[in-house]
Amino acid sequence: MKDTLRQYKNRAAELFSQGNLEGALSEYQSVMESAPDDATSRQRVAELLQMLGRRQESLATYEVLATVWAKRGWVLRALALCKVILQIDPTHERTQQLLATLHAQLLETPSAQVAPPKPLEPRPAPLASPPSLGRTPRIPIFSQLSGSEFLSLIGDLELRVFATGETLVEQGQASSSMFAIVEGSVGLIRHLKSGGQRTVAFMGEGDLFGELALVTDGPSRSSVKALERTVVLELTSDRVAQLIRRTPSVGQMLQTFHRERLLSQTISTHALFRGLSREQKEAMTRDFQLCSVPVGKTLVEQGQPVDALYLLLNGHCQVVLDEDTERASPLPALEEGDVFGEISMLLNVPATVTVRADSRCTLLRLDREACERHLFHQPGLRELLTRLAAERLHRTSRAHFSAPQAGGGGGAPGP
Repeated sequence: MKDTLRQYKNRAAELFSQGNLEGALSEYQSVMESAPDDATSRQRVAELLQMLGRRQESLATYEVLATVWAKRGWVLRALALCKVILQIDPTHERTQQLLATLHAQLLETPSAQVAPPKPLEPRPAPLASPPSLGRTPRIPIFSQLSGSEFLSLIGDLELRVFATGETLVEQGQASSSMFAIVEGSVGLIRHLKSGGQRTVAFMGEGDLFGELALVTDGPSRSSVKALERTVVLELTSDRVAQLIRRTPSVGQMLQTFHRERLLSQTISTHALFRGLSREQKEAMTRDFQLCSVPVGKTLVEQGQPVDALYLLLNGHCQVVLDEDTERASPLPALEEGDVFGEISMLLNVPATVTVRADSRCTLLRLDREACERHLFHQPGLRELLTRLAAERLHRTSRAHFSAPQAGGGGGAPGP
């Protein structure tokens, strides 16, 4: 039976590629007769009927399939098909009813905890609850909307299809949309300064990405590429901005969602935390604080105590040695993924340089007590931090001794 079904599908794909829509439809209908539960083939039948202009037949097939997906818990697939049906017939009453059912289903699904509004000058606050490491947080946005807002939002979603290898989001470029994966999978690819690239995460059906465009004005931190034929629902930032004005909890939820994703990805991939077990990572997330600082904010001041380790998630930081003297020396800037504060934390000495935000920055902060509890007792991790500290000290010392003295001469620094 399986061989026969595969033959039908292969023949259907071949006929479709040749432009023979009627022939492809006949083959897929043969699959449906032999395997009524094959929802994917049923969807191909609906799509082909729509292409052939057989409106009522395609509507009926889409409707059956949307109900099947909803019953199986594949909510996004059901939503996508409801959108297709309403594009064909905007007054389709049973689809409106199904959307109301889907919205109720989403309300029963636990969503990300909404953080309270931040004061004007907040101290960094610990995460209210640790993210689920090893798994990307699921879509929470729909559960924040009323029934009428949900139905209105469905009309603004755009259904898009990407071929294998096609880029959905380009690293370093601004994006104005977020996406929900209906079908297929994508990889998040980070292009490194060395010229190479690294896949930092995989996402599949039900996952959300691109929310960075909705909560910050920074560029995308990774490229997103389709690993197979991938269908997504796209929501533009303009539409989300309208939603946030009417329903502030949507904006709060997106901030929480984005914060948890950044923390989850960083802890899962950064060398600093690779030696920790899953349980240790889960415990450490409770003590991390997320900071968003403006341009010009001093994070570490040379000669002053440092009470935390910082991990730069987004933005650039300026590093200066002897800033308030004539021997002031700029050092290489800190970029995404860099750690600072570890020298003073390890050696228990004042900061050797000044670090200041050179752009709007997002950072993770781990205070001294938490570092002692989670990091410094780990032999391998302490060795890594010691090596990072030694490299930083070497660069600082080299810059210090190469800086020109007052009066234009070079040589050793003054006292």
